[in-house]
Order: sequence, then C-alpha cells, then structure tokens
Amino acid sequence: MIGGLPPGLMGSSPVLRPALAVTACLSTVIGLSAGISFASSTIKISGSSTVYPITQAAIKGFQSTSDGKNVQFALSETGSSAGLRQFCNGNIPLANASRPISSKELKRCSNNGIHFIELPIAFDAITVVVNPANNWANSMTVGELSRLWNKQAQDKVNTWNQVNLDYPASAIKLCGPGKQSGTFDVFNKTINGSKKNSRTDYFASEDDNDLVKCVASNKEALAYFGYSYYKNNTSRLKAVKIVNSKGMPTSPSVKTVQNEKYQPLSRPLFLYVNDKQLRSNKAFRTFISYYLRNLAKLVKKSNYIPLPDSTYRLVDSKMYRHILGTSFGGDLPVGLTIGQAIDRSFDQHKTKDHR
Repeated sequence: MIGGLPPGLMGSSPVLRPALAVTACLSTVIGLSAGISFASSTIKISGSSTVYPITQAAIKGFQSTSDGKNVQFALSETGSSAGLRQFCNGNIPLANASRPISSKELKRCSNNGIHFIELPIAFDAITVVVNPANNWANSMTVGELSRLWNKQAQDKVNTWNQVNLDYPASAIKLCGPGKQSGTFDVFNKTINGSKKNSRTDYFASEDDNDLVKCVASNKEALAYFGYSYYKNNTSRLKAVKIVNSKGMPTSPSVKTVQNEKYQPLSRPLFLYVNDKQLRSNKAFRTFISYYLRNLAKLVKKSNYIPLPDSTYRLVDSKMYRHILGTSFGGDLPVGLTIGQAIDRSFDQHKTKDHR
C-alpha cells in the first residue's frame, strides 16, 4: 500500500472529469452551456488531458473571431482511450490523443464506418515530478522508475530506499494517470515494457490538476504527467531528470526534446478528426482550419513543444487532402524523436493507396 491508499484504488474506475462538470466550470472561458444536455449543434470534443489545454486555447481563440463567436463547444478530459472510444463510436467529431490510435480502436472505427484524419500537432515530454522539498530524487534511471511502477512492485516497493539505497527509508506516495489515459499507456510501455504492466495501488486521476495537487501537498509524493502541467506549476513541483541511453541525466524542456536528448519519455500528440463531419459541418470545418492555422502559437501558449514550421504545413496538407487513416498501424511506439515521429506521420504522403 502506497501513502495509505488501498490496493486497487485505480482499478477499473479511474477518476474522470465528467463532460457536464467540465462544461460548467469552463462556461465563462469558452462559452459552453451549463444546461442538462448539449444542443445538437454543439461541437463535442473529448480525450486526452495532455492535449486538453491546447484544444481549450484553440476554442477560446476561435470564439473570439467572427466565424466562431456563436459556435458552442463541449470539451471534456476523459483520457485518450475514453475519447477515442467515443470517437470510434461516432459520438464526437474530434478526439484529443496523447498516443496513436490502437489496433482495437482502429477495428472499432472500421466496424462503425468512421473514417478519420490523424494530425500530429505537438511534442510532449512526459515529466516525472516530486515535491520541491524532496532533496534526494534529483535524477532517476529507467530501471529505477520500473522498479517503482511495474506490476511486481505492488504492495512491495513502498519506501524510497527500495528504489535507490541512497534515498531515505520513508514511505512513497504515488500519484498517476488512470487506465483511460494515453500517458498511462506510453509511460508503462516505455518504462515497463507493456502498457498493462503497472501497479494499481496509487492515487489515480484522468485530471492532471489532481496529480499536481497530490505531489504539491506531500513531500514524499511522486507523479508523472504531461510537460505543460509541470511547466505551469514550477513553484509547486520539481522535475526529476531522466537518465537517457547515453547516461546523461536530462531535464524535460523544449530544447532537450527538440535536440532529442530527453529520452525515452518524449512523444507526439495528436488530433483525430472525423472526415465526414469535416466535409459536412461548416462550423466544425472552420474551427479545425483555425486550429491548424494557429497551431504553433497555441502549442507554445500551452507550454508544449511545437513541431517545425515546415511540418505544420504538412499537417495542413494532410487535412486539406483528406489523407485518411493512421501512420502507426495500431502500434504504440515509444521513445520516438521528433524527426522519427515526423517521418512516420508523413510517410503516407508518399503512398497513393493509403486509405
């Protein structure tokens, strides 16, 4: 048991932020209705809490334009898996995702006749954080993180000195994403070899702000989540340097992701766009066009890592040419550099039959 939490706290019921609750609290920011149900004309968006701030900024910017001032949105952060499930069921036209679509989700989309465009929009550094009062965990290796987070650690690795003998013999409080999170999938595939190989005796939430509070309020706590949530709370959190394959302890930053030194916890972020809605819904099409035209600015404003300008031109082209499907084949690649992710995302431009 970690930090007084019972085993299985995460279980099959991760902490979600319901769409209605998000709508209510954001109504003053992005013009959402706080009624019992959403109007049929409302553009519904769901998925990754990591991508959420970028899309939130896009909505706010779009609603300040003449084209968007009367368009209503329902934006919720349910985790990439939940968002893609809704997307492939045809319930939402746009999904935020912090990982590529999986083979199971591809099958669901196919069975439901959902054709989509996969748009890489930014890069992220999954950031491991501790409380600023923690003066021992300044850097960690992949092996140490695995010793702490893998399934075999449950109910066994409960104190800091079990991770590293130089750390104190005090109890660890772990905080992390729930199973619906793309960050959960990528972190565990990268650190533990499988997205299913994770302990469950920790405080879990799909809302990264809950994880920030979890660490900020406890000297013994450790968590992992998207870079933006660390960057927005640097006075309350300390980022742990990750030892890369060259043995260099490296802090997460725009520079270390762009120069490919922050490995293996860097990753691309995505939007999944329903092609039928893009063609038939003018308000939705206008919003997506605004989003892509302003991507670099929105990404920087949200404290994520922008792609090169030349890549954003390719993203535009991908949408306007309606290039359908995924470049990742249902796989969950880990440790991709920006260059590798870009190459993979746009290989389909070279293939006539990518549909």
